[in-house]
Order: sequence, then structure tokens, then C-alpha cells
Amino acid sequence: MTTKEISHNQNKPLHIAMFPWLAYGHLRPFLQVSNFLAQKGHRISFISTPKNLHRLPTSSLSPLINLIELPLPAVDGLPHSAESTADIPINKVPFLKKAYDKLELPLTEFLEHCDVNWIVHDFASHWLPRVVTRLGINSVFFTIFNATTMAFVGPPSEILSGGRQRPEDFTVVPKWINFPNYNVAFKLHEMVSHWDCMEDEVSDFQRFAAAIEGCDFVVTRTCPVFDADSLSLVNKIYGKPVLPLGMLPPVLPDTDHSADDESEHGTWQSLREWLDGKKEKSVVYIALGTEVTLSRDSIHELARGIEKSGLCFIWVLGHRQEAGAPNMIPVGFEKRVEDRGLVWRGWAPQLRVLAHTAVGGFLTHCGWSSVIEALGFGRALVLFSGASADQGLIARLMHGKRVGLEIPRDDRDGSFSSEVVAESIRRVMVEEEGEVLRENAWAMREVFGNLSLNNKYLEEFNEVLESWPASTS
Repeated sequence: MTTKEISHNQNKPLHIAMFPWLAYGHLRPFLQVSNFLAQKGHRISFISTPKNLHRLPTSSLSPLINLIELPLPAVDGLPHSAESTADIPINKVPFLKKAYDKLELPLTEFLEHCDVNWIVHDFASHWLPRVVTRLGINSVFFTIFNATTMAFVGPPSEILSGGRQRPEDFTVVPKWINFPNYNVAFKLHEMVSHWDCMEDEVSDFQRFAAAIEGCDFVVTRTCPVFDADSLSLVNKIYGKPVLPLGMLPPVLPDTDHSADDESEHGTWQSLREWLDGKKEKSVVYIALGTEVTLSRDSIHELARGIEKSGLCFIWVLGHRQEAGAPNMIPVGFEKRVEDRGLVWRGWAPQLRVLAHTAVGGFLTHCGWSSVIEALGFGRALVLFSGASADQGLIARLMHGKRVGLEIPRDDRDGSFSSEVVAESIRRVMVEEEGEVLRENAWAMREVFGNLSLNNKYLEEFNEVLESWPASTS
């Protein structure tokens, strides 16, 4: 009887392969889970393309983690050097998915020649369940999204029935969700934008359906204390175990001198000096992620709203936002706000900024990782959906949880006014009617920033991996 024909021995280390989607927001959570499993003595094969692996922070990697490079196959329409969503505009993402699908053969060859017990995979590899079933390898679908998003995605049977074919179909709460006073759904402009990044032959929702159907169980980046109703629902509608993995909160380095390199250290020193001169919780931190692209008109309207708020701020403009068009920041803006505002171009150490006592709120694109970081320090949220992936759902969820306020926008085209930007910032940061938002966000530190609570779910995940029967396929 072979190793794959008996139950995994709880005392014997496992060999676990990790295969994330080609986006930094996916790679980092997969690496975080890898580090935890390696601490438990398991051998990890972390599989991605060369450029993505080189981007990872590897200085503190466990020796039990082996980085496996699979060169990304060439695909017509995909720039030669592109290996992740950060390298391309949203309308090129379908070509990246086609290239990712071509990794099936080299990944299969790797799995055939290695003694892998488990593979932990992402949503995009719709072909992988078929491969691992043939090879007799157990599989886990690790969704970096929360249970609320996964409930909205729905059960595979509903996804594959074709009931939702147009962007408009995703702007209403689906029939299988019947929570009272519930309005977590996409706005039309968010789904129209997301449509641009879906591959014609296999939609993202079909990929989700295959991942859910083909795995042994699902793990989701959430916590039952926060997401209990949705977690219970997905366990019911998926017809298989869906386990919380916790929020995977990042750990703030112990000292200011532990930055990965000199440039990061210098960046933080400059930002910290500026923040040190501001009153406690007086600064709103503004960052729209590394992959959100706004038009120049939208950036200008946002800038006017920030200026009209009259509050202190740090506004981080990523390389993609800066490269969008000339004069992305209104002429004279920085001069007019120089006594209370700082426009920072390029990368910024977001976790360190959010942890600083001068920061009281966060105007965010609603990426789940960014929300987790902010609420880990109790920062109230000004919600401005980046109109990609699950960001719109997160905006509605956090608004409903009353830990932030969503900036009102036109449902169809996403337009907004500087007046509502200013009003939203002021309400979240200083006005009396926003006090409940600030209190609720502060209380969320006990969930989002609680390392012992969140590590408990990782421990339970490890126990399930160790005790689950080996595949007999």
C-alpha cells in the first residue's frame, strides 16, 4: 500500500504545493500560509513564474520552502515581459489568463515527478482539479476573498447554469442570499470594468465553479467573528467544508531599522518625520492600490475633494496612477495644501503609515488586504471602490458593518463630485455623526489585528491537512 493510499500520518511532514494566481495580492497570502505550514515542519513547493518569485520577500523564508519556477508561455497579445496583473492594463488580463492556462503541462510534469500530498490552488486554474484527481493528490481551493464575496459568487450549480450572463445580472443580491436588510452587490460600472479582465472562453465565474467543485475543501480569508452568516451559507451551498483561514494580518516589523533595504528605510524615515509633526488621528491616508487606474478627470475631482475637506492627508500615487496621463495632479494643488498635505509618488510602506498614531482614517480602493491592514490598527474607512475583483462588494460590506462610509458615485459610470468626497472624508474623520464609525473601526482591532485569534484558524487548517485521508484516485 503506497503513501497515497493511506491516511496522512499526523506525525509525518507533508509535501504541499502552492499555486497562486499571477497577482501580488494573491502571491503574498499564499506565501504567508506557506511560511506558517513550513513552521509546522511541512515541505513547501511554492510554484509561480520567475519574475513573480523574484518579487517576493525571500530574506526570511523557511529553508523548507522551495521556490519552483515555471516560465510563463508566450501568448499573442500579452507583452513579452508581463508575468502578473501589475505588469499590464486591465484589458490585457485575459491574455495573462490564457498564458496561465498553458502552465497546465509543466505543472503536471512537476507533480508527476514529486511526492506531493496536497496542492493549495487559486481560483484561476480551472483545469487543475482534473490533473490532481488523476495523479491522486489532495487539493484545497484557497480563496483570498472573504466568505461574503464567495457567497455572492454562489454555488457551482448556479454559476454553470448561466443565470447571470450580463454585468447587470451582478448588480442585485442573488436569490440564495436572504439575509435581512442586505445590499451587498456590485454597481454596474464595477462589473463593466471587471468584464474587461475576463477571458472569453472561460469566465472568472466558471473558474471559480471548477475550483470549488474539484477540490476536497475550501479555505477562505476570513474570520467567523466577522463573517459568520456568509461562512455558514457557503458551507451549505458548496456542499463541502469551507474553513476560515483567519484574516492573515501582516506583522509590523519590530523596529524602524528592519526595512528590507535602504531605499525602503529612507522612504519610511521621510514619511515618519512628516507624520510625527501631526496631531493624533488627524491625518487621512489615501492610497488606491498598485493596480487601480483612474482617468485624469477623476484624479482631479478626487484632489479637489481632498482639498475641500480641509484636513491633513498623505496621498500615495502609485506608478500606474502617475503614468496614466500628464498633469495627473491639478496644477497648483500641492502648493495650496503644502501646510497640511503630502503627495507621495511611488511605493510607500503602507503598514507602517497605518500604524502611526497620527493616522485616523484611510481612503481606500477597498482591496481586501488593505482593509485588513487598516482595521488591524482600528482606522476608519473612506470607501472608494477600485471597480476590480471584489472591491465593490467589500465597499458595500464595510459600509453596512459601519466601520466606514462609501463615497456616493453614479451607479452606471462611477462618476462622483468633489463635494461628496470632502463630505465623506470629514464625516469619517472629524464630524460627530461619524463617531460611531470611528468607534466601530477601533473595536475591529480585536478581530483584524488579533494575531492569536487568527493563528488559531491557521492551526486548525494545519490539523485538517494532517488528518485528511489521502486521495485514492
